[in-house]
Amino acid sequence: MSAPTILQKIADERRGDVARLQQEVSLKELQKIAEATPAPRGRFKQALQQDGLSLIAEVKRASPSKGRIADIPAPVDLAKAYADGGASAISVLTEPRHFLGSEEDLRAVAKASGLPVLRKDFIIDPYMIWEARAWGASACLLIVALLPTVEELAPLLQEAKRAGLDVLVETHDAEEVNVAVKAGADIIGVNHRNLHTFEVDITLFERLRPLMGDGIVTVAESGILDPQTARQMQNAGADAILVGEYLARASDPAQTARALIGGIP
Repeated sequence: MSAPTILQKIADERRGDVARLQQEVSLKELQKIAEATPAPRGRFKQALQQDGLSLIAEVKRASPSKGRIADIPAPVDLAKAYADGGASAISVLTEPRHFLGSEEDLRAVAKASGLPVLRKDFIIDPYMIWEARAWGASACLLIVALLPTVEELAPLLQEAKRAGLDVLVETHDAEEVNVAVKAGADIIGVNHRNLHTFEVDITLFERLRPLMGDGIVTVAESGILDPQTARQMQNAGADAILVGEYLARASDPAQTARALIGGIP
């Protein structure tokens, strides 16, 4: 369960970023800044527990597998369109090199959208969790492929709890789901995209869902490109879907979001 090369490359870059940033603002200073804002605990999780299928709509400009996906000159406008389309939460990429995300995107969306916001990044250090809180996020992403043991994952889960954030724990196989459950994750996502090959297996969520048991909020991620697939995820037991590329490319993001969660006749 070692991290794929591209994933490890990005994680190493982010470790360098954290080391540099801590020279400018220490962790203790960052925590004071973050704690000056109201704790958003529970908002993200509650949003995914609404009746029907919840949508986490993503502000996504690019990815290593797809290259540039969409020009998004005004992420706030896109986030508002997602909200108009019935999205329950917004995911904002903040990784700058490969996904072209930024702190500014998250801050703007968190302030203007009115929805709970997920910081989607390659979080490998408590510093990045407190950044998310300081920027206005309600939740952050932890990727088991980067934190492959309970001993690595659980401390960051606890740190997020101390910061007042919910956590979406991303998995890609049965072993990772087991690590997430043992570490105490209460929101678990299954990413259909293989991080080694970038191929998508849309049946993966359905196969892994039984391993999560009851009481877990579940999210199906990647490869959801039409309402039929969204309904497939719902029928397989997903509480929510996370959709980026399909929505970011849409000419009418609000209507596209509405169609996804409205299901099919």
